[in-house]
Amino acid sequence: MRHAKPSTIYLKDYRAPDYLVDNTHLHFELKPKATLVKSRLKIRRNPAAGEGLPPLFLDGVDLILLSIAIDGALLSPEHYEKMPQGILVSVDKPEFFLDIQTCINPEDNTTLEGLYLSNGMYCTQCEAEGFRRITFYPDRPDIMSKFTTTIVAPKEYPVLLSNGNEISRGPCEGDHHYVTWEDPFSKPAYLFALVAGNLQYLEDCFITASGRKVKLQLFTEEKNINKGDHALRSLKNAMRWDEAVYGREYDLDIFMIVAVDHFNMGAMENKGLNIFNSACVLASPETATDATFQRIESIVGHEYFHNWSGNRVTCRDWFQLSLKEGFTVFRDAEFSADMNSRAVKRIEDVSLLRTNQFAEDAGPMAHPVRPDSYMEISNFYTLTVYEKGAEVVRMIHTLLGPRGFRKGSDLYFERHDGCAVTCEDFVRAMEDASQIDLVQFRRWYSQAGTPQLTVTDYFDETLGTYVLTVRQSCPPTPGQREKRPFHIPLKLGLLDKNGNELVLDGQGTTQCVLEITEAEQSFEFTELSEKPLPSLLRDFSAPVKIDYPYSIDQLLFLMSNDSDTFNRWDASQRLAFLALSDLQQAYRTGGVLQLQPELIAAYRSVLLNRDLEPALVAELLQLPSEQSIAEASVHIDAEAIVAAREFALQTLAEALFGEFRAQYTALNVRKSFSLSAKDIAERKLKNTCLLYLCATETADALALAQEQFDTANNMTDKAAALSVLINHAGDKQAIAAIEQFYQCWKEDAQVVELWLGQQSRSSRRGNLSAVEKLIQHPAFDLKNPNRVRAVIGGFAKGNFSQFHRSDGSGFEFLADQVITLDKLNPQIAAQQVIPITRWKRYTGDLARKMKIALKKIMDSGDLSGDLYEVVSKSLN
Repeated sequence: MRHAKPSTIYLKDYRAPDYLVDNTHLHFELKPKATLVKSRLKIRRNPAAGEGLPPLFLDGVDLILLSIAIDGALLSPEHYEKMPQGILVSVDKPEFFLDIQTCINPEDNTTLEGLYLSNGMYCTQCEAEGFRRITFYPDRPDIMSKFTTTIVAPKEYPVLLSNGNEISRGPCEGDHHYVTWEDPFSKPAYLFALVAGNLQYLEDCFITASGRKVKLQLFTEEKNINKGDHALRSLKNAMRWDEAVYGREYDLDIFMIVAVDHFNMGAMENKGLNIFNSACVLASPETATDATFQRIESIVGHEYFHNWSGNRVTCRDWFQLSLKEGFTVFRDAEFSADMNSRAVKRIEDVSLLRTNQFAEDAGPMAHPVRPDSYMEISNFYTLTVYEKGAEVVRMIHTLLGPRGFRKGSDLYFERHDGCAVTCEDFVRAMEDASQIDLVQFRRWYSQAGTPQLTVTDYFDETLGTYVLTVRQSCPPTPGQREKRPFHIPLKLGLLDKNGNELVLDGQGTTQCVLEITEAEQSFEFTELSEKPLPSLLRDFSAPVKIDYPYSIDQLLFLMSNDSDTFNRWDASQRLAFLALSDLQQAYRTGGVLQLQPELIAAYRSVLLNRDLEPALVAELLQLPSEQSIAEASVHIDAEAIVAAREFALQTLAEALFGEFRAQYTALNVRKSFSLSAKDIAERKLKNTCLLYLCATETADALALAQEQFDTANNMTDKAAALSVLINHAGDKQAIAAIEQFYQCWKEDAQVVELWLGQQSRSSRRGNLSAVEKLIQHPAFDLKNPNRVRAVIGGFAKGNFSQFHRSDGSGFEFLADQVITLDKLNPQIAAQQVIPITRWKRYTGDLARKMKIALKKIMDSGDLSGDLYEVVSKSLN
């Protein structure tokens, strides 16, 4: 259903449901264009909702209603009212059985919500509001029901899956068969799942802490069956970790994962039957990069951890989305940190937050972690809800400490098991378990924007007293001009002139957490013999921007001496931002571009430091991305940003060519592939060096890339070599590599997506003409979200220089694609339009041309509610 102007839903208007559904029995007869769905609901009046018997509203979208009955008596049309978004049924008793038959068309369902077909396989996606595309139902998360599901299909679909435990199976009339599944745990409809197809599976088992044996299965197409082992290993690691860290044991007899090519999200935590985007679960050394392996481990863990933080305890309403997502992202981040490098994981997470979530906070769609309102809930599956929500949970962990946080999570699960609750319930459990006041802390859930801390200091040599003064503020965001002070944990240490940690109290403490609760506060440290250098916001203890007047020498000192690895990296980034800012200014004024020698010296020092782990060295050597530079800018001058970064990259590459070459040679050793943390780190550093070497575009460097491309025994090295050849080699060499790669891997969907994305993101070859050719390529499919994200998203979100060309053609191209996409898949259309929604921050003609592109979308006519919300808010 499409809307000229969708209505706004407000948190303040929440009211308990009039009716509850104790049991839901579903019966599916699968046909591509005419699937029959029979539902029997055991319904009763909700005693918490008031007196009387109001009409029962059932959500429903794009459904054909065949029949409806109460306690076996068919209802005539005068007993129910059809409405644009469902039906309203007259009720004359407090408890009854409701039987409904509907018909749906999975084959033509391009929204990928509800029940649809992907490569001939039936699958579902019901979060947030997809179940209403399957049958008429009170589709809201605070109605929790026990589901029993029977699936009938031709035997050409041998695998028939749903939530819970299998309780029966057998033949049906003709060439059909059935399987019935029963989920013993109450759940909201958004957690329902169904899969039917001709699939193969891998099987393993896990023995829980209490000795129960759980069957583990991963289903996929036969051609991908060799790419599931890593996901199953990751699942077992996640199950083991959740028992050890949170005391949470799995509760069903079976846990299933299914890989699906057409999927709007990364994965879905449906109870006992997790449905995954194929790109987020299938991997082998030949086809997946190290980053993909690590992403799969993280996502598998994330969806498994939802079994408790999302399924057993779920959201009361969609405003509380971060209740499950923020908590679970924090859990999966800690899991990944324990499985790999904790320091590098933290750096990666903060980079994502600063580059993308901070931009969201500064844009037209800025919203609190718990939004006050929305038009379409699918637009609020955002980095603010997920990543910032996780940082809010992390701050609670910092304030309570590991033991206090574990006590709080135990109380939360014990108190709310089987319930649909709110963010307030989560925070209250943490308070009650630890006896720590978090009343002011709750503002993190209700206030939007990125707080800013301005820090000044003073040292009294006579008294040996050091005073640190912190001022906090938060810029206005849509609907919130004035912000009250946040409760911010600021973790810090103090360093002496030799880089040693100073003792902060009588107990020998060298690191502390300052609790910032006022607009301005001062903190005093005594008995110091010299003015210290503050190491601020260690481990990125709060999602804030911090302003302290570090000099270049001080940043170099922190980069070399700080015991906090995150702050060492942060010092390197601050140095780079200072240098890039000077380069931008010189470019704008027509001055001579010159890179600060201190930055070159710092990078040389990092390259030659054998005491640092290779993965951290690779991170320290990374220049901020163009998107990161843009986010850090008050006004975004795209042309100056591109020129400054390109100059810095080439200057560093030329100045340190020998050091990069020596490091690359030392690491480029032929050996069998391993996913050990050591080997992943060495590949990451090696390929960072290769990138710098090829930035010089010398024959020697490009020969190294070609040799690596030709001989690599893993996709990490091959993809890295392909990337630098695409971006730095001459036409003949680059085109040959592109074609060779495609011919080798054109039958592998995930590798083809990588191939498409590398070209669309290329500043050298991903110009608009090349991207337009990619969308005409046989490998591209506008109905496949992964292909859309690779090509259209790769260009608009990952190709800063070409997308932001001064003629505005990139913006017009995106507008045209979004308009077309909106007719097929509104969720994906709304996601892709984001790069032009922040037009107000750009300088010169780019802002005007972005706005023109947005207006073109708005004026195109019949927009979906998803796209209308994003575009209309962006134009205000």
